[in-house]
Amino acid sequence: MPLALRDLQKAFAAHLSGEDQPALVAEILPAAQRLRIHRHHMLDSLGSALAATFPTVQAVVGADFFRRLARAFIGQSLPSQPVLAEYGAGFPAFVAGHHAARDLPYLADVARLDWALNLAFHAPADGRLAAADLAALPADELPSLRLGLAPGTVLVASPYPLDRIWAASQPGAAADPVDLAAGGVRLLVLRRPDDAAFVALSAGEAAFIAGLGEGLSLEEAAGRADTGFDLSACFARLLGLGALAAAQ
Repeated sequence: MPLALRDLQKAFAAHLSGEDQPALVAEILPAAQRLRIHRHHMLDSLGSALAATFPTVQAVVGADFFRRLARAFIGQSLPSQPVLAEYGAGFPAFVAGHHAARDLPYLADVARLDWALNLAFHAPADGRLAAADLAALPADELPSLRLGLAPGTVLVASPYPLDRIWAASQPGAAADPVDLAAGGVRLLVLRRPDDAAFVALSAGEAAFIAGLGEGLSLEEAAGRADTGFDLSACFARLLGLGALAAAQ
């Protein structure tokens, strides 16, 4: 007969003091059951971490669908780092190839946006170019300047309206449907003082920023943009956003 709680507690206290308690040993969960408890705890903890990193994905598909998706991902990709905020880099690619998301072709791009926002949020806030840093630079040298993107700054492009999907998924948002055929977006995800955010870009701005990310000079990157691209206006906007890394 199982020990009553009072007797179990007394036996446990006696065992800790050095008195062997055979009845208590019989009450301890068998190894298989203990392992199941640890497995459940691991799946629950990692699933919660993924839900925190990919909140828009969960909002789009619902908690139950996301939990199944997360457990399938965990089964093939356990964390390799101790910091759970760094877990999930492969989740967007996993979503893109998972059969359960076949009818949601935009979901992988939503996951890419969530991951980019996660990276931006945890990126260092310093090391960003400011207008004052350029004061001593001769104007004729500016076009040849090579500038990288600030930590956490990522370009996310999609044929789907990710910005509208994200907005519709926020707590308290109106339950208005999102027209997936409304057209794609080019979003610049970046670190803000206390958060992460994104801004929409024109095709020319996105091409310019992609060029900078490849190590091109300002002039070379501007050559990637379409006709009518305003380098001065785009450069000023990026400075204001803190999207450029400080020059080395």
